Formats: sequence, C-alpha cells, structure tokens
Amino acid sequence: MALRVEHDIFVVRQRGREVALAVGLENQDQIRIATALSEVARYLLGRVGGADVTFLAPPATAGCGPVLRIDLTALGAVPADELRHGQSVPVGRLVDSLDVDDRGAATVVRMSRRIPPGAEPLDNDRLRRIRADLAANSPGTPLDELALQNQQLITALDEVRTQRDELAVLNDELAETNRGVMALYGQLSEELEETNRGVVALYAELDEKSAQLRAASEAKSRFLANVSHELRAPVTAILGLARLITDSGSDPLTEEQSRQVELIRTSAADLLSLVNDLLDLAKAESGRLEPSWDEVDLRVVFGQLRGTLRALATSAKVELVVEEPPQPATIRSDEVLLSQVLRNLLHNGLKFTESGEVRMRAERLADGWRLIVSDTGPGIPHELQNRIFEEFYQLPGTRSRGTGLGLSYARRLATLLGGSLELTSEPGRGSTFVVTLPTHGG
Repeated sequence: MALRVEHDIFVVRQRGREVALAVGLENQDQIRIATALSEVARYLLGRVGGADVTFLAPPATAGCGPVLRIDLTALGAVPADELRHGQSVPVGRLVDSLDVDDRGAATVVRMSRRIPPGAEPLDNDRLRRIRADLAANSPGTPLDELALQNQQLITALDEVRTQRDELAVLNDELAETNRGVMALYGQLSEELEETNRGVVALYAELDEKSAQLRAASEAKSRFLANVSHELRAPVTAILGLARLITDSGSDPLTEEQSRQVELIRTSAADLLSLVNDLLDLAKAESGRLEPSWDEVDLRVVFGQLRGTLRALATSAKVELVVEEPPQPATIRSDEVLLSQVLRNLLHNGLKFTESGEVRMRAERLADGWRLIVSDTGPGIPHELQNRIFEEFYQLPGTRSRGTGLGLSYARRLATLLGGSLELTSEPGRGSTFVVTLPTHGG
C-alpha cells in the first residue's frame, strides 16, 4: 500500500485491522495493530510526505511461532532517535516488537505481533486467499472508519467500566476478607495467649510435681537405707542363733526340731538377701555409690566368681561354665561393682535353670568388652523382657525365688560403670544377658 495523502491514513488503519483479523489475531490485538499503524503513518506522512506499507508473514523459526510483520518504508530519511524518542515509545506498547532501521537511503519502521497458536497456519494457499479477500473488499470512507473507531472506543470504555465495577466488587470483598482475617487473627491471638498462660501454669505445676517426686524418691531411699540397716542386725542375729542351735557342740535336736530350725535359717537367709538388695538399691538411688576406678584383670574376676558360685549349682543337672577371657584381659573399672553385676546375673541363671548350663564368657571389642552370661533356663517372653529390669518385678510363677531387685540393681551398676546391660531371650530356649563396658572407664 502507498501512503501519500491524509485519506490513506484511514485506509492503512482499516487494512491493518482487516489483515490482523484474517491471520487470526484477537479483537483487542486487531485494534492495537490498527492504532499503531495509524499513529506511525500520520507521523511519516507529516514528516517525509508518506511511506510504502507492506504486510508480511515470515516463516516461523525455532523457538518463535508465526508473526504478523508490518514494514513502513518512509519516502525519506528520518533520524532513528527522533522516531524512538518521539513516536515509537507510545506505539511500542501496542505491538510485540518495534524496530527502526535507518542504515539505508530510507528509514524503515518494522512492527510485529505474535499470532495465537490456535490460528490457522499461514501456508501459501491461505496467503493467496487472504490477498484475494482483501483485493475484493474496497476500502471504506474516512467517515466509516471514524464511526468504526468511535464504536471500538465505546466498546473499550464499556469494558473498562465493567472491569472497574468488577474491581470495586473485588475491593469490597477484599476489605471484608481483611476484616474477617483481622477478627480471626485477634481471636487466635487471644486463644494463643490463653494457651500460653495454660502452658506456663502447667510447667509450674510440673516443676512442683517434679520437686515432690524428687522429695518422695529421696524419702524412699532414706527409708530403704534406714530400714535395711536396722533389719540387718536382727536378721544376722537369727542366722547366728540358728547356726548355734544346729552346731554339733549343742544339745542334739529331734528330727522335727532340726527341720524347724532349718526353716528359720533359710527364711532368715532369704530376708538378709532382700535387706542387702534394698540397701544396695538405696545407695544407688541416693547417688552415694561412686565407682572406685582402677585397672581390673577380668581373669581374676572370672576366677573368683567361678569359685564362689559353683556351690550354688544345687542341681546336678546344671553346670556352671566360666570361660577364660582372651588375653590381655585388663579393663579400667570398679572390681567390686563389676563383680556384683556378674554375680547377680550368674546367681539368677543358676536359680532359674533346672537343667543344662549357665555360661559366662568375654569378647573383646574395638574399644571395650562384651561380658556375656547365658543360660538354658525357661526363657522370658518378649513382652516381659523390659519389665524384669523394674524394681520388685518378678516373672509369673517365680515369686518365691527372688526379690525382684537383682536385675534392676545390676543395670544401674552397669550404667554407673559407663556401660549397658541388655537381654535377649526366647521362651524355652534360655536367656542371654550382655554387659557392654568401655576399656577405659571413668
């Protein structure tokens, strides 16, 4: 198209809108193209007397879809800066790209707009149809174009008014939402403050209960220590008297008297064992039990236990086996406390094993020792394996065989020595107690 007179501005605008419609641009984009064309056309007509206008559909390239490109070749040279700072800045907002090329004899203004992906492809047949349709439609008069432009402006104003009303509604809804959020925030703040007060009160109550629990625990430890200490003297006296009565130098007893005295001696021995366990437990709970760290030879400990506990294997069906520890067998620990732990475990095994063996052995670790006491006794159900370490707890059916304090005390001592005491057991297959201790305790 040739842009030479004022009337051509209206024709260029009309043709721009028709081409935009033909290639598939939406209504708003059609108006933008038409407006941008009329503005640049009016500028070039007044500045250099006109221009040649060309509508192009360049092939789509990788990463860039189809576009509608419009070149306006001015009849003379126009400084690019003048176009950029004068005309192209407002027009550039109406199109996707706007370039000014003034390297040749004439200035070329290029503008383009992307074609939507859903539009019909611009192949050669389609382009021929578009050219034919445009040639068949004669341009309207400036009055018609002005009327259409006014109609478009009215439509745009209606859309702006509608959007303004919708925005007002949204603002009202947002204000209402904000009021609701602030009310909810205030309510949550009050509830949180109330919760915090409750938590503070709960912590204060917990601190009070903890103090009461500590006081009760200390009182229990003192009670156990005092009672145990007071009971040891009379119980020891009963054992001594029973021993004197059955001594060969005393007057002979009848069979029934001997049986009764033996019952007294056995009951007193059990009571003394309970008193000793209570006293040891009280010492451990009160924190008065401090290890005396020294180099301990496990061979000596194992030998002493082998000699002192062999007599407890009252049944000929039970064998006590104490294996020699691998050399070197030195560990830094408390010999007395360590012996108590192992003695309790061996004593338990001998007491509850009716046939088979009770075995103690030692395994060296990279940084410690594993002392293992296993038996072929009845075993312990899995659900009760943690409970046997509770104070005074005894397995069902074994209440007459112990006090329920030995394992609890043994675990306390193992922890005090820097190690641990664990159990693995299966009913009918015996139990295995494992004491794990560091090589360098203390």
